[in-house]
Amino acid sequence: MARKSQKNAKGARRRTSANPQGSSSYRAKVRMYRQGLGDCFLISLPRSDSDRPYKVLIDCGVILGTADASTKMTEVVENIIAATQGEIDLLLATHEHWDHVSGFVQAKDAFDKLKVHEVWLGWTENRNDPLTQKLKAQRDAALASLRLGLSRLQLAGDEPAAEAVELGGLLEFFGAAKGASTEDALASVREMSSNLRFCLPSDAPVEPSGTGARFYVLGPPHDEKLLRKINPSARDKETYGLAVDGFQLFMAGAGTALDSNDRGRPFDGQYEIPFSYAKEMAFFQQQYWTPADATDNWRLIDSDWLGGSTELALQLDSLTNNTSLVLAIELADGDVLLFAADAQVGNWLSWQGLEWEVGGKKVTGPDLLKRTIFYKVGHHGSHNATLRDKGLEQMEKLRVAMIPVDQAMAKKKHWDHMPLDELVAALNEKAKGLVLRVDRPTPTTQEQVVEDRLFFEVAF
Repeated sequence: MARKSQKNAKGARRRTSANPQGSSSYRAKVRMYRQGLGDCFLISLPRSDSDRPYKVLIDCGVILGTADASTKMTEVVENIIAATQGEIDLLLATHEHWDHVSGFVQAKDAFDKLKVHEVWLGWTENRNDPLTQKLKAQRDAALASLRLGLSRLQLAGDEPAAEAVELGGLLEFFGAAKGASTEDALASVREMSSNLRFCLPSDAPVEPSGTGARFYVLGPPHDEKLLRKINPSARDKETYGLAVDGFQLFMAGAGTALDSNDRGRPFDGQYEIPFSYAKEMAFFQQQYWTPADATDNWRLIDSDWLGGSTELALQLDSLTNNTSLVLAIELADGDVLLFAADAQVGNWLSWQGLEWEVGGKKVTGPDLLKRTIFYKVGHHGSHNATLRDKGLEQMEKLRVAMIPVDQAMAKKKHWDHMPLDELVAALNEKAKGLVLRVDRPTPTTQEQVVEDRLFFEVAF
């Protein structure tokens, strides 16, 4: 389809198809905002019973450390208000990571201008669910322990400095240690509508009035084993690029680091001399704290429990990703738009067993993947968030992929393979080149695409 380019009022280049954006001939529009490394998607579905399209907002956030983040997110939300006439039919917050929810606190004043009819969260946000309670208790304990570990690493001198930087970067997914947190952001989301739903994959598909579309919840699975499957298997590598559950060991070390009643101590307390006293005793001053004996410092094991903190923070981050609320929107003609949030291996694998009875016919997870024409690429294109055989390879009809990634910011965070080159190549092959990235201009294409400084929008 031939296209033309023009400048908008702010000087941003817009590329439009010969079919004007104001036309009602589209089946769906997907807008990806370009605020940086983070997710914010606005979906429009025309309705037969209203002149106003059905509007869906999925996430609104940007990674911690983004310059002028509050200003950027406010600009995004003001654009959403203009595009929706101040009215959102459905808001989804997919999971508790800062780069998906920060805007709900950073741009709260702007969000207060929006009318939100309904809010969907994953079942993992249902405080009455026993598995939610278990996962949250483990998460809170792990976060507290990891933040203690970060403080210890930062005080430990030059040698652990690199690990402290990496650990700090991973903990940023949960918000600043001091200031607003992901919990604060989700609390704001809960308050946006009295019509709050906690979604399960077993739920029947929802059919918004007048749209001809069906909304299927694919994840997260209500299965702790699948939630904990965060990485590809060593033998059967499911993705394009073996998690060890070491949290108990790490948290045991964290918990006993300041606990005088540690049952794991090798000797009875009567044989111990506290550090505060030992530092004042000549023998220990000479043997432990003099420069001449600094070469023996490696023998101290007081902070040995910190050694695996970065690996464990990565596991906590990945487990949170795996709790992502995943949505498949089936259009009236059967084509599917897939929004996978940051779902990792176990979440993806669970879709293979999903099925629903719709109009006397069986609809399955693999069937929805087979009919997918649009894919919101999981976790900014990382190695463990898009399955190969049971994911991308099943998307036989894929036409468009969107990656909400800022590679320069990812490199600053030391995430050198975000996005993964192998995955990007596979996406380009599947989508025949129409892979849109937050940090890149629109590739040459025949699709109906709008490029703006603030967003990309594709119409189907």
